[in-house]
Amino acid sequence: MSQSAARREIRIAGFGGQGVVLSGEIVGKAASIFENGFATLTQSYGPEARGGSCTAEVVVSKEPIDYPRVANPEVIVILAQEAYGNYGRNAPKGTLVIVDPDLVKTDPAVQPAPLSIPATRMARDMNRPVVANIIMLGFLAAVSNLVSHDALREAVLDSVPQGTEELNLSAFDKGYAYGREQAGHKGE
Repeated sequence: MSQSAARREIRIAGFGGQGVVLSGEIVGKAASIFENGFATLTQSYGPEARGGSCTAEVVVSKEPIDYPRVANPEVIVILAQEAYGNYGRNAPKGTLVIVDPDLVKTDPAVQPAPLSIPATRMARDMNRPVVANIIMLGFLAAVSNLVSHDALREAVLDSVPQGTEELNLSAFDKGYAYGREQAGHKGE
C-alpha cells in the first residue's frame, strides 16, 4: 500500500440533490473536529444544476494531509447507477463498496458483492426522503471504522439545520441499527 497507514479515503458518489457533498462534509468534520485529526474534501459536479452526477471525496488522517485527492478509497458509497458504473464495478480490491439497492443494480459477477442498505426507502418510510444520506452515514458507522460512531453522530448533529436534529439523529440511528444487524451484531 503506497499511502500512509494513517491516511484513509472515502468516495461518495451519486447525483445532485442526494446530500452527497453534505455527507462528505460530515465525514470530514467527524474526523477533524470530533476526532482531532485532519480531513480534506474535494467535490465534483456534472454540468446540470440538479440531478447530474456528484462526487465527494474525503481524505482523513491523524497526520497533516499532503495530497487532498482520493487515490485509493477504502470505502465507496454509491447512490446512483452511473456512479456504480464509474466506481463500484471496478473498485480496487479490498475496497468496501456500499450501495442503495433501490437506486443501484449491481453486477452479480463482481465479488465480493457490495454491502447494501435501502436508505432511500427507509427515509421514505420516515416520511422524510431528505434524510437518506444521514441513514447511509449511520450504516457507514456500523460497517466501517473510517471514523467512530460517536464522532460521526456528533458531526451529524453539528451539521444539520436547527430544528431537524431529532429527525436526523433518528435517521442516523436507524442506519446504524440496520448496519449492526447486517454485520451480525443483533441486540447490541
